[in-house]
Amino acid sequence: MFRIKICGITNVEDAIAAVNAGADAIGLNFYEMSPRSTTVHRAHEISQAIADQPVDRVGVFVNSAAASIEAIVKEGALTSIQLHGDEPPEVVAHFAQPKRPQFFPFHFQVIRARRMDDRGVAAIAADLAACRGAGWGPASVLVDAATPGRYGGTGETVSWVGLADYPRWLGSTPLILAGGLTPDNVAEAIRIVRPAAVDVASGVESSPGKKDPHKVRDFVAAAQAAFESLES
Repeated sequence: MFRIKICGITNVEDAIAAVNAGADAIGLNFYEMSPRSTTVHRAHEISQAIADQPVDRVGVFVNSAAASIEAIVKEGALTSIQLHGDEPPEVVAHFAQPKRPQFFPFHFQVIRARRMDDRGVAAIAADLAACRGAGWGPASVLVDAATPGRYGGTGETVSWVGLADYPRWLGSTPLILAGGLTPDNVAEAIRIVRPAAVDVASGVESSPGKKDPHKVRDFVAAAQAAFESLES
């Protein structure tokens, strides 16, 4: 599993900058309402540009039809998908279960994104249980800030302290921390939450959809150092 994901990549230049900085995953957003949205053609170009690198290419979807997601996966640009909307547990289970069409990558994984509201981690745990009850749970859970009418990329943070005891609720399911992370706060977030991975979009941009290579480099360096500190 990846540790540092730069999400909302919209062009080859930013993808290469993320890889060169040391990120081991990029996010390709197929939600048309997002300023970071991409097309299947552009996603394929980006994927080809970094095809020789050991980097996960995660497709981000918001309430897309299962058939539409499968059609994009079939194009071969993705290694994983992130369901970032209000998809029912049955959709998560559909993609997470191992008996998928042969065009899915062998190590294909499903990330379930949840927006953390006043109900805290308990609601996220209940959703995870519902996915498992529908047949199969996701490989990991991404926790983002809850902003009405918005699906990520808002720059809002979640309660790190409120997430700190997530293993008690989520068990062994890896947690990916998102929401308002920047080069300046990611180390502190990792220290408090101790997530399996971190995800950033707006926190390393010069403008919506355009990454700042210096911010990307600083973010990756800070995150790597923080993860290494947890292991020492």
